[in-house]
Amino acid sequence: MRKILFLAAALSSSAAFSQTKNYSTNNAHSHNDYQQSSPLEAAYRLQFGSVEADVILQDDKLYVAHTEKDIPQGRMLEDLYLKPIQGYIKANNGYPYSDTAHGLVLMIDIKSEAIPALNKVIDLLQKYPELTRSPKFKVLISGNKPDPNTYISYPSFVVFDGLLSNRYSKDAMSRIAFLSDNFINYSKWKGEGPIPAKDLERLKKNIQKAHEQGKLIRLWNVPDFDDAWTEVLKLGVDYIDSDSIKALAAFLKKQPKS
Repeated sequence: MRKILFLAAALSSSAAFSQTKNYSTNNAHSHNDYQQSSPLEAAYRLQFGSVEADVILQDDKLYVAHTEKDIPQGRMLEDLYLKPIQGYIKANNGYPYSDTAHGLVLMIDIKSEAIPALNKVIDLLQKYPELTRSPKFKVLISGNKPDPNTYISYPSFVVFDGLLSNRYSKDAMSRIAFLSDNFINYSKWKGEGPIPAKDLERLKKNIQKAHEQGKLIRLWNVPDFDDAWTEVLKLGVDYIDSDSIKALAAFLKKQPKS
């Protein structure tokens, strides 16, 4: 009987991961969103599920910046992202979007020293209980991060971006929401023709294992156009990474629904 139950569970799990995924713009990630002509707002209008902001801590302030050369622009995380998102959540009675099934992830990519910047992120978020209490909003810490073994010591309203190729302890995995990775670590494919079979098999194996652990998948440095996105969808990733947000939105809106 135990063997029968185990086999049934295994088949059920296998079927779940082989099912066609319904993709929408809520599966889209606005890479380096702050570089868009209308940061946050443009991706939000397209109902993107994830936006990315690089941050640097300087003089106890969190600047949205890729390098220190960007700091004089004076773009603050609080003004560019936290306050507007709070406004969206208030307008939608606790949810980022009027469609309460749609979520929003703010990926904060730390470019300065990890722990001081993360502590500042936490201090700022405590000023915005609408954000920390929303069931469909997440703050995902990426870039420079503390030791994974310390993740469980941080407040539950922040989660972490792990590497698909890494192995983590059970405690660390409990606080990792995404497993992301650099596509070029797996393949030199440039978007023409199919992904080489050997590369494809390695990607599928890692993605399936991550999904079996209940983690969401994002790949960056994937060629940024329709044919490449089609191949990425076949892999079953959960978030499609792009700088070309209008083109990606148009592509995703054309995807068939099962």
